[in-house]
Amino acid sequence: MRMSDQVIHIIGGGLAGSEAAWQAANAGVKVILHEMRPVKKTPAHNTDGYAELVCSNSFRSDDDEHNAVGLLHYEMRALNSLIMREGGEAAVPAGGALAVDRDIFSAGVTKALSEHPFITIERGEIEGLPPEEWGNVIIATGPLTSDALAQGIQDLTGEDELSFFDAIAPIVEADSIDMDVAWMQSRYDKEGPAGTGKDYINCPMDEAQYKAFIDELLNAEYGLFKEWELPSGSKSLAEQEVDTPYFDGCMPIEIMASRGIDTLRFGPMKPVGLIDPRTGEEPYAVVQLRQDNALGTLYNLVGFQTKMKWGEQSRIFKMIPGLENAVFARLGGLHRNTFINSPKLLDENLRLKVRPSIRFAGQITGCEGYVESAAIGLLAGRMAAAEMLGKSFDLPPQTSALGALVSHITGGADAKSFQPMNVTFGLMPPLSKEEATVQYETTAGKKKRAKLRGKDRKRAYTVRAKNDLRLWLDQVNG
Repeated sequence: MRMSDQVIHIIGGGLAGSEAAWQAANAGVKVILHEMRPVKKTPAHNTDGYAELVCSNSFRSDDDEHNAVGLLHYEMRALNSLIMREGGEAAVPAGGALAVDRDIFSAGVTKALSEHPFITIERGEIEGLPPEEWGNVIIATGPLTSDALAQGIQDLTGEDELSFFDAIAPIVEADSIDMDVAWMQSRYDKEGPAGTGKDYINCPMDEAQYKAFIDELLNAEYGLFKEWELPSGSKSLAEQEVDTPYFDGCMPIEIMASRGIDTLRFGPMKPVGLIDPRTGEEPYAVVQLRQDNALGTLYNLVGFQTKMKWGEQSRIFKMIPGLENAVFARLGGLHRNTFINSPKLLDENLRLKVRPSIRFAGQITGCEGYVESAAIGLLAGRMAAAEMLGKSFDLPPQTSALGALVSHITGGADAKSFQPMNVTFGLMPPLSKEEATVQYETTAGKKKRAKLRGKDRKRAYTVRAKNDLRLWLDQVNG
């Protein structure tokens, strides 16, 4: 086959697959992007658009000086990320975070991919493993990998357990929220992309209201897992907590509540940094709602992923002060997420060791979060394109967020205990003594060094990462 006739087949049109297609096509390589929707639907998606967000609408912190996720945003923008570009175009107010109107965002990604001259869109399920004649493949099927493909991967790799569970938070119509009770404020009045410092709706609870709410959560009726989600059959909430491998970053609210009376008050319902203007005091607990669309007509309950039956959700969530008359545009749910043991199965270029023509990208690799998934898609697309063009690919430095993330999932993590992971400074090499300290002069005129702490220490990581990434980009583009 002539080089000009070769293509990269990318399976999955989520964030990772979309980003991989964009990066590979921009490198001058032909791409066929396979997406089974709408020919075959999933339990969580509502549209046939690319990069549809099925859980939160937040890409989390956009602070590239003190936050690892914000640093990842910065690095992806430096590499011409489609996901970050369209995220910026679809941004809605969210304090220090980057949150998007999910419809505008998906429409922007879909338009960009559909109009790219090097990308061909093909709709329909890839049943089982891709054909051997596809010499360059990226599997980016994400949380809802089809049963046939998941089974093919399982048969090929010999792994027995590929699933955990992600949860979806409810969405409320904004004009149904009682703003005589609730108020607008970001935690610590922090501003961010498209924000003003008053970007969240806050619903306060006193101690009695909080304890009554927890009691109802613990005694609510919960929907049964579908057979495809929980092969061992229907289980009680207590049994599900023991047996279901939930990811802590997307824990159902009822599971958190079952772990102790104050768990939610130190988690998604923490009142720290929020002052009720009607009392001038910090409430006992707070439920926050974040804008979910550009019009500001929809707000999602932050951290309120749940498996409660829909009737129970409506009843119990209307106990929240300010939400007594809430109209729910969408209620919560729980869905399966599929990932592989990447440290064991993949090489440093995200290729499957037993079949190197196949790469993996996105959540299926065991990276957790929208931005992390897209970041691995970005790297997979560039790696696949470089291979197609007969070029070498130098990995980004491990001191960068991109390098730290890909290094973690391809060998940095312990394969025996591997679980999905968000990007953190903890994935990066420790700071050197010089980087981790600051020199100062004493009143006696002597020079001493003190350890950096808090934000100063985090900023040292981001400064180092940006400098190293810049050098890497100069080398790549040189």
